[in-house]
Amino acid sequence: MSENLFSYKNKKAFYRYELIEKLTAGIVLLGTEIKSIRDGKVNFTDAYCVFREGELWATGIHIAEYSLGTCNNHEPTRDRKLLLSARELRKWQKKLTEKGLTIVPYQLTINKKGLAKLDIALAKGKKFYDKREDIKDRDNKRDLDRLTKY
Repeated sequence: MSENLFSYKNKKAFYRYELIEKLTAGIVLLGTEIKSIRDGKVNFTDAYCVFREGELWATGIHIAEYSLGTCNNHEPTRDRKLLLSARELRKWQKKLTEKGLTIVPYQLTINKKGLAKLDIALAKGKKFYDKREDIKDRDNKRDLDRLTKY
């Protein structure tokens, strides 16, 4: 059985970026945010991560307001702090100084304990011809699967 109860993928991240190094980080959420994620009301296709004062923050994650929330509901597009060790933060901050690298979230999961984890990756933007290669490879794989199926 899978260890994760809920899992949401950022498919655009795989299309737009070449994921170099991956890491799992905790994410600081409010009560209504975790309930909204369980309802599947999360969108992070245009999300990215930035360093502010030595801490890593996820920007651009849209978690819709909880439908049964009161006036204390959360703001849908607020920046959310990511929880990593100091060593990992320093290591990634050094790597981020390289030209053309960014940190993008590619998967959001909720484990059995109810904790939200954001899988992030150090990524480099793909060129247009790289995207076409990926599409061509995917189409070829789909055609091969069809041929072997019958």
